[in-house]
Amino acid sequence: MTHDPRPTTAVATHDPQPTTSTLREEPLPGPLPRFEIPTWRSRHGLVAGITGRGTGPVPYDLGLWSQQPVGDVMTRWKALRTAEGGLGATAMGHQVHGDRVVWHDVGLGWTIVDGVDGHATDKSGLMLAVTVADCIPVYLAAPRHGGIALLHAGWRGTAAGILERGVEILSSRVRCEPFDIIMHCGVGISGSEYEVGSEVIEGLKLSTEGKGPWHVDLRSVLAERGRALGVSDITVSEWCSARDREHFFSHRKSGGTDGRMVAYLGALP
Repeated sequence: MTHDPRPTTAVATHDPQPTTSTLREEPLPGPLPRFEIPTWRSRHGLVAGITGRGTGPVPYDLGLWSQQPVGDVMTRWKALRTAEGGLGATAMGHQVHGDRVVWHDVGLGWTIVDGVDGHATDKSGLMLAVTVADCIPVYLAAPRHGGIALLHAGWRGTAAGILERGVEILSSRVRCEPFDIIMHCGVGISGSEYEVGSEVIEGLKLSTEGKGPWHVDLRSVLAERGRALGVSDITVSEWCSARDREHFFSHRKSGGTDGRMVAYLGALP
């Protein structure tokens, strides 16, 4: 397929519906660069946020395969794990851009599962974590039923159905309906910065105009899929990891050299 070098408009970028609203994660005080979803803590007793780049001379990279010294990265992970005194355990995975979501019945220390891009639990005190640097962290919670899930959703995971899998496992495990679930599409790359080719358009089954390349608003795609599943309360972050690089990491904007943020979600005991 031959592409015109100029990006063209695609139907892949969806207009927000009345059931979707935007919000901006708020920075927290202290030496650990963190941004928190407003009201989730006060309304639902949930710690929900994402780490940032930081303002020091050395970026606050938490990637397990970071180019920075392993000792420094592990020290940052320890700081994150202890920042919330009630979240003494952490669950994360070696991510593969797939649709596998693991249910955690217990949280002990630091659990790392191979080949997993999503985590869910109904246990308080357990911090679910995914690493991101343009892909979308999707936070799911059924506050009245005590269940939470956190997903790493790039275009491949979205196309594979990781959101559908996350809603399914949460609904079945805590016996709730999709309309009981709240959903937030967190800090990630925005549509204006995310230029894609035909493999993304075809993978996401989107209709397009023009010869491409195109721009895709992945958070909008996820929000539309959430609405189709019956999730009634959906919010979308206003931050863009590529445009707001003074605060966040962007794999695409850096040409693959940037670090990783950690998105996290946990229920306080």
